[in-house]
Amino acid sequence: MRKVVDKSILGRVWTVATYPGEDDGPCPTDNLLQKILISRGITDMAGMEKFLNPSVKEYMPNPSVLRDMDVGASVIADAVLAGDKIAVYGDYDVDGITSTAIFVKYLRALGCDVIWHLPTREGEGYGLNINAIDEIAHSGARLLITVDCGISCVEEVEYAKSLGVRVVVTDHHSPDSILPVADAVINPKRVDDTSGLSYLAGVGVAFLTLVALRRELKMRDVGADMARRIADTNLMNYLDLVALGTICDTMPLIELNRAFVATGLKVLELRNNLGLRTLMDVAEIKKPSVYSVGFVIGPRLNAAGRLDSASPALDLLLTDNPLIANDLAHKLHQMNHDRIDIQNAIMLVATDMAEQYRNAGRCSLFVCGDNWHGGVMGIIAGRLKDKYNLPSCVATRADGVINGSGRSVTGVDLGKIIHDALAAGIISEGGGHAAAAGFSLPAENEALFCDFLENAVRAQLNGVVPHIEYCADAEIDAGGATLKLVHKLDALEPFGQGNPEPLLILRGATLRYASVTGHGMHLRGSVTTSSGAQLAFVGFNLVGTPVGDFLLDGANTNTKIMMLGKLKENDFNGRVSAQFFLEDIAV
Repeated sequence: MRKVVDKSILGRVWTVATYPGEDDGPCPTDNLLQKILISRGITDMAGMEKFLNPSVKEYMPNPSVLRDMDVGASVIADAVLAGDKIAVYGDYDVDGITSTAIFVKYLRALGCDVIWHLPTREGEGYGLNINAIDEIAHSGARLLITVDCGISCVEEVEYAKSLGVRVVVTDHHSPDSILPVADAVINPKRVDDTSGLSYLAGVGVAFLTLVALRRELKMRDVGADMARRIADTNLMNYLDLVALGTICDTMPLIELNRAFVATGLKVLELRNNLGLRTLMDVAEIKKPSVYSVGFVIGPRLNAAGRLDSASPALDLLLTDNPLIANDLAHKLHQMNHDRIDIQNAIMLVATDMAEQYRNAGRCSLFVCGDNWHGGVMGIIAGRLKDKYNLPSCVATRADGVINGSGRSVTGVDLGKIIHDALAAGIISEGGGHAAAAGFSLPAENEALFCDFLENAVRAQLNGVVPHIEYCADAEIDAGGATLKLVHKLDALEPFGQGNPEPLLILRGATLRYASVTGHGMHLRGSVTTSSGAQLAFVGFNLVGTPVGDFLLDGANTNTKIMMLGKLKENDFNGRVSAQFFLEDIAV
């Protein structure tokens, strides 16, 4: 890393990623793509070619590399060929919903008698529960397949087995020290799994399980009708759902995930899934992208599970009826608006509480309120994490029990902390991964958990409160910030966790003007670059900040500034140009 700015207008340090032998100063735009790839650890030409042209065929492993995969595929194949009723048990978030959808779709395509269950967030909570297992067993189901859950449900799996129900667990969450005694436990995070696929979302694990199931069935004598069904069903058509779950669960977009998302966005653009097509129309999405999936489609699917039951979201993904699809899409759209209103009201209180923690010099945040809506805890935790750059847990207190969600920063494995708190008896339930986790605890343990969280985070950070530092991918001359460069950077897509959109530092820009837009919250303006050209910029939520104050002060017109942000395409009234999305400035 090379320091570029000691203190920006927002009081932050700017650094730029470097590699050995790189010259100091602005990077020529002709070499920018290669420089970014090298800085991100992709140093050879073959690796660069593979990264820039991700294909599922190139990255797809043999599913058998996952522990228990062959056993699990065999158990499911036995049930399919025996005509047994099969139950798919998912989760109420987008990853769980899409995981359930692809399994139900494929089993239905094979002619199976399949049912599904998604737990309610408030009533049942995450994972398997005894009442649901009773209902599944009483329905006559002989096989239970969990997707995006199950790895921590030791007692529940044992109970299902006692009722004569076979169980195949597929999950991606971190396991406890004891695995459930299921017929198969497929999870790349098992300590004895050597697949190297721990970055997969639950839907990615579910998809590989379907690939293994298809292969297993093709190796058996299944009869002409089943052989035709297998041949007529292309699993690649489900990659829109795989991409959706992978993006919304904020999994790193590397290797196989990158191929899933790149291909899945192309499948989504074909608009073959009636429910997704209808939801995109309602949300006015013309061309799907990682952004529109993560911030437009995902929240609408998530809204159902956050406020009530996730069933309408799954029904939307499974329906073939246009009238039902239209009704469900509008319902989810309205539920998302309701969710935003609830979230904003709680966010105001949570922010005031978080300020007290930050002012106390803590390394973590834990805020808890009486009867807050549990469905928005994770969103608010993510907002606080972004605002303060601290691991953040947000919880609701009701009837003597605290339920919450947490989001973490780079360098802090929150999932491990939650598992350690569970092992220590401080919380009663919990699980997750490095970036996100959920938990429940008795209200009398609130202070104990708060201290445990702080001490564990502080230990992982070696006692150093993380400071906000921008690390840019490159420093370039503002004259190179053109539409041509935007299109060159497009080759790095899809952007997301593990492959962020390039953050650039622009030198040699002179402020022309800035004005307020977007209901008084945002900025827009332009600068003159070193080439004499004009570059438009926008700055979201910068009004009222030091950056906004500086840019809106007429006395600073014609001042030379350095800009930090992202370069994107702007299409306005049919005119396409480059536009800079401003995050900070320095003078």
